[in-house]
Amino acid sequence: MTYRHLITLAGMVALWCGIWSCQPNEAGSPEPAPEPTTPGFKPTPMAWKKPANFPEPVYDLAKNPVTVQGFALGRALFYDGLLSHDGTVSCGFCHQPSAAFAHTDHALSHGIRDQIGTRNVPAIQNVAWQREFFWDGGVQDLDLLPISPIQNPVEMGDTLANVLAKLRKDPQYPGLFEAAFGTKEINTERMMKALSQFMVMLVSANSRYDKAVRGEGPALTDTETRGLTVFKAKCASCHATDLFTDGSFRNNGLPRIPTAKVDDIGRGAISLNPDDRYKFRVPSLRNVERTPPYMHDGRFWTLEQVLTHYAGGITDSPTLDPALKAGFTLSRQEQTDLIAFLRTLTDTEFLSDRRFIAN
Repeated sequence: MTYRHLITLAGMVALWCGIWSCQPNEAGSPEPAPEPTTPGFKPTPMAWKKPANFPEPVYDLAKNPVTVQGFALGRALFYDGLLSHDGTVSCGFCHQPSAAFAHTDHALSHGIRDQIGTRNVPAIQNVAWQREFFWDGGVQDLDLLPISPIQNPVEMGDTLANVLAKLRKDPQYPGLFEAAFGTKEINTERMMKALSQFMVMLVSANSRYDKAVRGEGPALTDTETRGLTVFKAKCASCHATDLFTDGSFRNNGLPRIPTAKVDDIGRGAISLNPDDRYKFRVPSLRNVERTPPYMHDGRFWTLEQVLTHYAGGITDSPTLDPALKAGFTLSRQEQTDLIAFLRTLTDTEFLSDRRFIAN
């Protein structure tokens, strides 16, 4: 079982403890029963609309409806270094709005004390449609997603109990939790639900491509249309639907890097299935122009380098995706057209949406 797996399991136990109000207080004794909700408590609903060209979401919004107050609390938590051990790293430190909530400053993630992780920071966008998270799919519930980075010693390096204790002492958070949930009680369940309310609002669906397919804007240019044709023929089996990912885990033939800190076997470390070794989640290509570096280890810095890999750099292995084993070619003209199409997936409205920026 991997370290990330252990972190997630520990977090699940803590989350259930939060639900049953058994999070320890500062003295180590059980918390009292949950406070009764303030009479007349009724948070303000916040509109969440499925884009017309998207499938139905996976996340159950009925169990955690987005409210103005819950979203505001989630945004505050997302950008607060209190969630890390030394106060220097927030969720927003790695997941930056202008990069579709990815991190373009480094190939690999950075954490407290300037520690360096082993994987590229994935973008947080359209997570309401995701069933599994992280490059290896080690988390299967959005409400559990933040637990792993919070407790990972190379990322935020804290514990849920300590984070809750800090939030309870902070002058602003009891009031924010009361506005969102009806009482000042701060527990794991509420913290996770607030973060989820913020993250499910991160919907990117207003690129030039989207507006063209919905008939809301100009058609794609001839070059972009040729690129779309190439994309449908050679890329869409993995980067499927208008989400531009099928959510699967695949080995795309990246050669091993001898100097890498670890031999990252990806999905295989989670499933323990030899057939999953070196498979990683197929990322969405939305806003791909703004989310370098690319691949799970951030080895490529340009789209041109990515396409050069597919055009002639694929390394065969027992778990290489069958679509690549059959042979994969991309002419120079196809690469040029394809990149022109990929740039139509840039959603400037999403990338500059002030609702998602720290106050």
